[in-house]
Amino acid sequence: MRIAQRRRTVVLLLGLVVALGACTTPAASPPPLATASPAPSPSVASPSPAAFPVTLTDDEGTALTITSAPQKIVSLTPANTEIAFALGAGDRVIATDDGSDYPEEAVALPDVATFSSVDVEQVVSLEPDLVLAGGLGFTSADAITQLRGLDVPVIVLYAGSVDAVYEDIELIGSATGTSEAAATLTADMRTEIEAISSAVSGAATKPRVLYEVGYDDTTGAIYAPADASFVAEMVTLAGADTITTGDPNTYEISLETLISKDPEVIVLGTNPFYAPKPDAVAARPGWDAMTAVKKGDVRPVRDIEITRPGPRLPLGLRNLAAAIWPDATLPAAS
Repeated sequence: MRIAQRRRTVVLLLGLVVALGACTTPAASPPPLATASPAPSPSVASPSPAAFPVTLTDDEGTALTITSAPQKIVSLTPANTEIAFALGAGDRVIATDDGSDYPEEAVALPDVATFSSVDVEQVVSLEPDLVLAGGLGFTSADAITQLRGLDVPVIVLYAGSVDAVYEDIELIGSATGTSEAAATLTADMRTEIEAISSAVSGAATKPRVLYEVGYDDTTGAIYAPADASFVAEMVTLAGADTITTGDPNTYEISLETLISKDPEVIVLGTNPFYAPKPDAVAARPGWDAMTAVKKGDVRPVRDIEITRPGPRLPLGLRNLAAAIWPDATLPAAS
């Protein structure tokens, strides 16, 4: 994944959406990466017949009536795939996008979409009774229009905040007849996220933190959380003073602006396609002027659970908080 593609990934769904690394400090042993799952194990849940018919409004304001429990579900984003499995509807998911890498059961399913396109003909041939698409361009608007024009039921989801993640989980729960499981999952997520955030919120001074979304070695372009973005909220919940781009519509920040904001900690969001090392960051032109670089406080962290708006957000927040506060005592994972 090249930097331009990674930038678009974060802008559209943050973890990513399809957005891996350990929490490290250059001068000390790395803190352990949390691995306990905050979401229930994927299991089979029988949909409630009493829940249908149901009329829902998706994140783009489109209303859809679902007459009976969907039995053939196509998921076009990794987050939607994780949610469906966490709610116990994974046995009804028949195809996904090529970024759906969790849980393991989802990997072997047929891919009907890539990051940039949807094979509409293949989706239609599967005769799904529900398609879970991504909003703000993550799933092509043209593909969504084509599917709806062929009478394929499509729900478009895009969570721009943590609260919106809960809402989307509950929306998928309503659409799949697993509302009870959705309510339990979101309650558990809220409890754990609030506990983690509370554990790191007591400091008199919050560190200024840059969560690096991406960096272009060729042009020197720097990508950071946009104002009021999902990523910015996650960093704030992790107890930091979040450095943002100054604009809600862009993820690019100039070197001059970043130096003026002077991050005290730089967290590198890493995955298999983007894994910068702290030493490489320190060697970037001009970066040695920043406090975080001077003190060696440049720390990689696994990005997927942090930026993918799904059931593993508590795990992502735990790892992010551990990277920002390596000496903090965090509550035990549920």
